[in-house]
This record gives sequence, C-alpha cells and structure tokens, in this order.
Amino acid sequence: MHTINYLAGYPQSIQQQATELLSSGKLAQYLDSKYPQPHQVQSDKALYQYVNELKNSFMRNSPPLSQVRYDSKLNVLKQALGMHTFASRVQGNKLKAHNSISVAALFKDAPAEFLRMIVVHELAHFKEKDHNKAFYKLCQHMEPAYHQLELDTRLWLLCRDQAGAA
Repeated sequence: MHTINYLAGYPQSIQQQATELLSSGKLAQYLDSKYPQPHQVQSDKALYQYVNELKNSFMRNSPPLSQVRYDSKLNVLKQALGMHTFASRVQGNKLKAHNSISVAALFKDAPAEFLRMIVVHELAHFKEKDHNKAFYKLCQHMEPAYHQLELDTRLWLLCRDQAGAA
C-alpha cells in the first residue's frame, strides 16, 4: 500500500481516509478542485529568485543562498521532498557560508502552494536544524497553512504514484 510511504507519520484514521478516497478516485478530484493552478517556476533561475524572495521576506539576516535548483535525482521517498545543505569554512580571515536548496524535479508540475510549502520547509532548516517545535513554528510563520499543505502534498504524491502505476 502506497499510503504508508507518504503518510507513515499520520494517524491511522487519516491514512484510512486517504486510502478510501484514493481507491474511489475522489482524491484526485479533491486536490484538483482545491489546487487548480500549477506554478510558473520552471527553471533553476526562476526557482532561485522565488526562494530568495521568500528568504528575504522572512529571514533577511540569514546568509545568502549559494545555489537553488530542481534535482531530478532526489528520491521523494528516501530523501524527502527537498534538501538543504549548509557549510561554513574559513578562507583567510573570513568565514564563508555556502547554503543551497534542492527541490525534487517532479515538483515542477505541482500546484504553487506545494512548491511554497517545500521551500518554506527547507528555508526553516537554515535556522532550525531539527524537526522540533521551533522549526514548525517558523514554518507556520512563513506559511500559516503549512501543516495542511504538507498533508495535501503527500496526498498529491499518492495520486501521482497511482496514476503512474495505472
């Protein structure tokens, strides 16, 4: 059952409801009506600008982003929906930071809200390394509907898997 892959951390009742909606074909209809518009952020350059605008709106004092890109090699089951890296190194008498974000390439076709949720999640990791209370509070500060969007993104992935298997 694919449900476990994306919804393992959710209560059994939500997993069961998702499974029923998926098998009846109503899950895709629900998501399409709730999120009808795909985003227009299709290139790595556009993604960098999009992420940088969000970063500058909420995290102005954090170090600049070195790289932002779509990554076709990210496996959404093993490496989540996106990835962040940060490294600090000394060059001479200066401390240089390298911050980058990768987003799974399949999200080029996602609704705008799902891309925003992933970007917010990865940006929050630059301030909070662990998935703790402060981390999720920061995510909700940047995107008030964060938790609903995370669930709906996982449901969207279920629909994609089912469509790909059919």
